[in-house]
Amino acid sequence: MIRLARVGARKQPHYRIVVIEKDRARNGRSVEVVGTYNPRTNPASVELKRDRIDYWTSKGAQLSDRVEKLLATSAPAAA
Repeated sequence: MIRLARVGARKQPHYRIVVIEKDRARNGRSVEVVGTYNPRTNPASVELKRDRIDYWTSKGAQLSDRVEKLLATSAPAAA
C-alpha cells in the first residue's frame, strides 16, 4: 500500500509518502519513502518519485485515497 505517514511536531504536520504493508501501523517500518507532502505551505508542497510509485503500483501496491488525490493534483500539465 502507498499511503501517508505523519511526521513533524504537534500541530505542525508534515507527511512522508511511503510504501508499507497494509496491516502495519501508520508510522511503522516502511519498505520505501517515495515522496513528501507539506500541507502547511501555501500552496501545499508535494514532492514525488513518480518512477518509484509507478514501479510499486506495477507490483500490485494500492494507493490510499489521499495519495491518489495528491498524484492527480500534481500531475504534469502536458499529460
